[in-house]
Amino acid sequence: MAGLIDPFQRSIRYLRVSVTDRCNYRCFYCMPSQGMEWEERAEFLTFEELTRIIRLFTELGVDKVRLTGGEPLVRRGLLDFVKQLHALPGLKDLSMSSNAHLLKDQAADLKAAGISRVNISLDSLKPEVFRKITVNGDLEPVLQGIDAALEAGMHPVKINMVVMKGLNDDEIETMLDYALERGADLRYIETMPIGEAGIAGTDYYMPAVEILARLKEHLGQDLIPAKGGKGAGPARYYQVSGGPVRVGVISAISRHFCDDCNRVRLTAKGDLVLCLGQEDRVSLRDGLRGGYSDDEIKKEILAAIAKKPRSHEFNDDNSKVALRHMSSLGG
Repeated sequence: MAGLIDPFQRSIRYLRVSVTDRCNYRCFYCMPSQGMEWEERAEFLTFEELTRIIRLFTELGVDKVRLTGGEPLVRRGLLDFVKQLHALPGLKDLSMSSNAHLLKDQAADLKAAGISRVNISLDSLKPEVFRKITVNGDLEPVLQGIDAALEAGMHPVKINMVVMKGLNDDEIETMLDYALERGADLRYIETMPIGEAGIAGTDYYMPAVEILARLKEHLGQDLIPAKGGKGAGPARYYQVSGGPVRVGVISAISRHFCDDCNRVRLTAKGDLVLCLGQEDRVSLRDGLRGGYSDDEIKKEILAAIAKKPRSHEFNDDNSKVALRHMSSLGG
């Protein structure tokens, strides 16, 4: 079979896999404060089912997998699952996204099992602001988890900060200093209008161009585009002069990253999501549990990739938010 090429000649090499919808935090821009309906555990793919699907993706050319959630560390048995994935012949890069609350005691074992690097969500270094954003989350275990990942030799450790005007934007500079001190990469993320909670988060929208201007002023130097400019994901990276640390921005609204999109997402219940900003998804679980052969499931994957849209289309109200901020900056 041919590799995964979408209708716009983009090669799909990157699969993000949600292992659970559960999370021990309730970040207000990610989850609604009430009315959240959790999937029944029987709806989730087993680790054996997930491993089979991921193996089929690697046989079709995917060589990069990131485990996500929810919070992946809340699902029992994750370590053995990581070992199974690490043994797949075609998989070159296995990473994880986490809020790091449970990472301190697991980082060394995860690294030994095959997790080479980790992205960690950290929106504030102020305990009271952190609690507000995460809805009663505890900052200290997260900081300990970051240090544990660094000590375990995960590289790079990437810190993700969703920048929210009037809430945590006064920490743009201190977050950079924190990352530089530890040798961690740092990515600033615009709020994204995904789901009910995400749309509410756009009230705090701050464009990447304003974030970059603040960083330039703080450092007293221009940010130099990093070699290659982009990573495998949506961030545009800049090198901080005199050191190995990279600073990235993810600008879903002010400057979308769709032209070279190389990724799709698999939910914990087996839905293949073709675009984070679209509703299109295809169930792979039905065929998997219906007795389909490997070749039949591969055909389903290929048929789904053939439907991948060119770009996300956030709704008009959110586009107006972005345009209003951009015009005020002369963008």
